[in-house]
Amino acid sequence: MISKAIIALLAMAGAAMASPCRLTSFEGTSYTLCEVRADQDVRLFLNAPDGSLLGNFPGIDAMLAPGKLGFAMNAGMYHPDRTPVGLYIENHREITPLVTSPGPGNFGLLPNGVFCIAPDGSFAITESRAFGLSGPDCRFASQSGPMLVIDGDLHPRFLPDSTSRYVRNGVGISLDGQQALFAISGSRVTFHEFARFFRDGLGLRNALYFDGNISRIYAPNLGRSDFGFPMGPVVGLVRD
Repeated sequence: MISKAIIALLAMAGAAMASPCRLTSFEGTSYTLCEVRADQDVRLFLNAPDGSLLGNFPGIDAMLAPGKLGFAMNAGMYHPDRTPVGLYIENHREITPLVTSPGPGNFGLLPNGVFCIAPDGSFAITESRAFGLSGPDCRFASQSGPMLVIDGDLHPRFLPDSTSRYVRNGVGISLDGQQALFAISGSRVTFHEFARFFRDGLGLRNALYFDGNISRIYAPNLGRSDFGFPMGPVVGLVRD
């Protein structure tokens, strides 16, 4: 007979799998943190099968089947027409090419990087120029920038006393590539503060910035579904 303790542990494990997002805090700032594993179905979304822009969380959930979207957030910068600024790969198909040159805005603040979901489901974050030389095979990929944490170091251009504050979101990965941790700040933070959350708060050696100001998240287990203008690339967990 299975003991009540084992049943309780199994129930807790099932709840954790079904509810990837939780609230946490670091240095007095709250964050919504969503953790996914390589054995889960994590995808990038841009357009519907008919080619129309998805652009919002309800549209993605409806396309999959209501209730299938376990969590989602915007996952990279985009032009006014919602096309990705840099590399974007969906189901092994390159939609837009890699950009390795410096440029204006946060995206062009080198080094920037590529978030990759490999065919086996594992995750990688690779500096863009290194990716262009010998990047991993990606089923899905989204280029964004700047890098937040690079092999354990904060981006060299981040200033501890910066006054530029926005609600920001991004992703970090475990050293073995078996976990990806997506976070959005609960209030306005600097780049330096946000990067420290990934490195010092979560203990991650590589993390990538997705965006700021327009950052949004869908976390149904927390009763949260942010809304606003249509988005470009979105990353999401698809439930079994």
